Amino acid sequence: MAKIGSFVIAQVDAFGLRGLSIVSYTIRVFSMIYLSVRAAVFDQAQGFRSVISVISAQIYFTGVQALPLISVLALASGSIVIMQSNMQLSLLGGAGMIGNLLVVIIVREISPLLTALVVIARSGTAVASELGNMKVNRETEALESMGINPLSYIVFPRLLGGILSVLGLAFYFILVALLGGFLVTSLIHDMPFTFYSESLAQAFAAEDVLLFLAKNTFSGAIIFVVCSYQGLLVRGGPEEVPQVTTKAVMNSIIYVTVFNLGVTTLFYLNQLIKLGVL
Repeated sequence: MAKIGSFVIAQVDAFGLRGLSIVSYTIRVFSMIYLSVRAAVFDQAQGFRSVISVISAQIYFTGVQALPLISVLALASGSIVIMQSNMQLSLLGGAGMIGNLLVVIIVREISPLLTALVVIARSGTAVASELGNMKVNRETEALESMGINPLSYIVFPRLLGGILSVLGLAFYFILVALLGGFLVTSLIHDMPFTFYSESLAQAFAAEDVLLFLAKNTFSGAIIFVVCSYQGLLVRGGPEEVPQVTTKAVMNSIIYVTVFNLGVTTLFYLNQLIKLGVL
């Protein structure tokens, strides 16, 4: 009996320590957002043009170069969702609800999550490995010796450029999914565009804009601050770079997924409260 009690206590202690380490890691990571913004505002040693140049390069790599992959995913997702929704709703006699269903599935859920995963796979890994190599080559120390804060020159431009890129890619995803998906579906199912567009227009609400901005803005911030933080953790040689890159990807996916799930849960709880269900 004493052994069982000791085992239970040990497991509770381990769980508590794990929880504390997660909380501590989360605080350290997201405090970097404040520190990088503060450094960019107050430290002007690197020059405004240099920061804009890094932001533009990050937008080009994260946003522009990801358009082909986003186009394929959006077209496939939109076509599948629209075809399945139209078929099932037609059988149930609720074809007029297709706009509501598409807004819920594509705009609120699929677009922010798939966009974030694509950005993590492409840009998150690149940022973590790039900053890791900069630490290995002592480039961050060289910046500090010139009076330039690495947070203002390295982290902030990637953070801002990443957020803008995620917002742009998510909006592009929605356009391609809804319009491209309709064109593909119209080859198989007879659906008037007027009926389709009116159904979508009636389904959109101000809450959808707020959800779009909240999910994609914070997802972009999460991805680039986590990957930047992991890249700057490199202390030894180049063999650490793949390790921090892998951890950056894993942590980014976890935080983005949990955040999206949390926002969706709070949104629908609020809707249920408004309807008087809760």
